[in-house]
Amino acid sequence: MDIVYTIDILGTFAFAISGALVASKKEFDLFGVIILAFVTAVGGGMLRDILIDAHPINWIGDLNYIYTILSAVVFTFLFKSKIAPLRKTFFLFDTIGISVFTLLGLQKGLSLNLPAIVAIIMGMVSAVFGGVIRDVLSREVPLIFKKEIYASACLAGGLVYLLLRQSNINDNLNFIISAIVIIVIRTVSVVYQLELPKIKDNRFNNK
Repeated sequence: MDIVYTIDILGTFAFAISGALVASKKEFDLFGVIILAFVTAVGGGMLRDILIDAHPINWIGDLNYIYTILSAVVFTFLFKSKIAPLRKTFFLFDTIGISVFTLLGLQKGLSLNLPAIVAIIMGMVSAVFGGVIRDVLSREVPLIFKKEIYASACLAGGLVYLLLRQSNINDNLNFIISAIVIIVIRTVSVVYQLELPKIKDNRFNNK
């Protein structure tokens, strides 16, 4: 099995668990847990495919995504109390997942001859908008809008991929380097609690 595809499935599993945990915290029923796990895991890729009119939609073309999500829901129900100590492990899966989702989405955009800037945005959509949909459905302010460098890391990695692509570097090596850029930016921002600037009230009020 291709290593990128394997990481993609692991990222889907981690994202689905994230959605299931949020649904459980909100005391959703089983159907609600499945829906939230589903949109968290594949919502970004599905939105991307709808926006660029790519068919089949990601999870429709590969049923392994559905099986992975259902497995994640079962895993969450059985081992919810054991998941908390593994938070760092799932953060690693999540971070690797968004790097892979970003670059796969970017590559898909480029394969359809989209402008480079649009392809980068589609990569970012693939990686983060599943979480946005999850937060909206659970009546939370989406994480990417209020703290942590998340989507920005995806955009930076996508830009690196495009720049290296111009140098005719081996595509697999380019993928790995760009993914590492996203992982490093995301990890450093969390470890050191880095955030993007916020618009604050004007200090010089008119009197």
